Amino acid sequence: MEPTSAQLKALYQRCVRASNLLQPINLVRLDSRTNRIVMLVGETIQIEILPSGEVLIE
Repeated sequence: MEPTSAQLKALYQRCVRASNLLQPINLVRLDSRTNRIVMLVGETIQIEILPSGEVLIE
């Protein structure tokens, strides 16, 4: 399964923001069950990117 172009654009934006804040990106994974990209940034930030490109931050 491939990520959508909207997901890739959102992923790139989040990676740039995390690196500008000097936060490590510990994990990036495409969940094949939900087709969401999951990112773990730093020690506590979890980001999910939906196929539409919408970003959920916890």
